Amino acid sequence: MTADAAITAADVRSAALTLPGTTEKLAWGQPTFRVAGKIFASLGDDETAMGVKCPREDRAELIAAEPEKFFIREGHDDHYAWMRVRLSALEGTEELAAILADSWRQVAPRRLVTAHPELDGSGDGKAGEREGAGEG
Repeated sequence: MTADAAITAADVRSAALTLPGTTEKLAWGQPTFRVAGKIFASLGDDETAMGVKCPREDRAELIAAEPEKFFIREGHDDHYAWMRVRLSALEGTEELAAILADSWRQVAPRRLVTAHPELDGSGDGKAGEREGAGEG
């Protein structure tokens, strides 16, 4: 997909479901994507944005740097390690896959993260050792 092509809900679904151990389940009338029963991504009501896990300490910096791409839903996301991503602002499927993989790593069991170093994100193959990796 080129940077000019818009990312769709179908692209989100396809990319999320390629991540190991991922299942899709409706919750609150919306598709959610889970690993080991924990939500790491969801599609919004109108399918123009997705929600992903993001440490609260990193979220403000990301939103400030790219407010056209990242945001929180006031009154809903403010107290959680969660943020929203506008699909139309993504630069392509590689960026989509990277954001989803990062969110997946935050909730996946450590054994699953360790078994998939290609999803590490840091390039050092030590995702299972990093802080915030899920317990398994």
